[in-house]
Amino acid sequence: MSYEFFIAKRYLRSKRKSKYLSVITLISICGVLIGVAALTFVLSMMNGFEKEVRSRIIGITAHVTILSSEGTGIENYEELLPLISKNHQVKGIAPFIYLKAAIASKEESDGIVIRGIIPEEERKVTDIEKNMVVGKFDIIESESEYPGIILGLTLADKLRVKLGDEVILFSINKETTNIGFLTPKVTKFKVVGIFETGMYEYDSNLAYISLVSAQRVLNSGPVISGLQVRISDFYKAQKVAKELDSELGPEYYATDWMRMHKNLFSWMTLEKYAMFIVLSLIVTVAAFNIISTLIMVVIEKRKEIGILKSMGATSPSIMKIFMFEGLVVGATGTIMGSLLGFILCWLQKTFKIVSLPPEIYFIATLPVDMRLLDFLIVALAAIIITFLATLYPAARAASMLPVEAIRYE
Repeated sequence: MSYEFFIAKRYLRSKRKSKYLSVITLISICGVLIGVAALTFVLSMMNGFEKEVRSRIIGITAHVTILSSEGTGIENYEELLPLISKNHQVKGIAPFIYLKAAIASKEESDGIVIRGIIPEEERKVTDIEKNMVVGKFDIIESESEYPGIILGLTLADKLRVKLGDEVILFSINKETTNIGFLTPKVTKFKVVGIFETGMYEYDSNLAYISLVSAQRVLNSGPVISGLQVRISDFYKAQKVAKELDSELGPEYYATDWMRMHKNLFSWMTLEKYAMFIVLSLIVTVAAFNIISTLIMVVIEKRKEIGILKSMGATSPSIMKIFMFEGLVVGATGTIMGSLLGFILCWLQKTFKIVSLPPEIYFIATLPVDMRLLDFLIVALAAIIITFLATLYPAARAASMLPVEAIRYE
């Protein structure tokens, strides 16, 4: 152990004539502790929200979507399946049709988005079946009954319909457009299922019908809107999309789930950085306490500094003493704050202490996702801030002349 660190410890432990300084030191440690704990907990909470949103989006949206470059749809999509399947990341492929329509029940009406799917293929690319709350993920196609439709829970509530009720779909296409008039095509459907993803955008505006029904509504024949692709690692969706772009040629383009929801995830990332900056101010305030504490220590220990310098201690050694003292305060607060932040996150993750109103949020409890990198970044930032806080008091102590330091004692 260097003598600089030994002296710094003695100054921290000293009780004689410095009870007030000990209280200030304790307040400084508590300031760093609270700042670090708040930062780690809030960042873990933001990670939890991001993870929940991502899981719900991926559950209802394919990892990669392939569309026509001209926006006219894809005909004879079966020819593309072997080319797409060649990519080793691909685990499932499913065709879909996307259209906007109006829907009406006996009591209410609304504008919605319709997805035409093949249920057997849809199971391979999304987890929508796991979100079914009423009915089954089977869309009936029978000559004796109306075709089936699956509605989001919020949409079903708005329409005031339940399982087995009939709804009417109004759609517009080229064949139903007369000169000067828009004549919607009317098709009856039977509600065969209701799903809930927890995402209001989907639960209030989305409905599923069979691919055949969607083609019939649009009069599109064998044309589909696009292909959904599921891959083994959804974090590689952007890379796989570029590979499929190159493989399929200019007639088609592939987009990944991150690009489709770029604004949402960019906003969440920006909010996370903003929270980091704002909460870092707590540590900064604690750093100012460290500065004032060290300045008062320098003033109180002026005689000791003069004696040390007269005995041969150099200015860099004097600086080290007070830098060590400030870093011990910062490191103590950082370690205790990281531990407190971890305990708070663990308690919330294990016992679900903080609950949320599910009618406002899509989850019942506050989500927490602890990441080692976040803890390390917060700890490093706290140490750097407290280190910078030691520079001015340490430099002031090092600049003292031995004669002047002793003269006034």
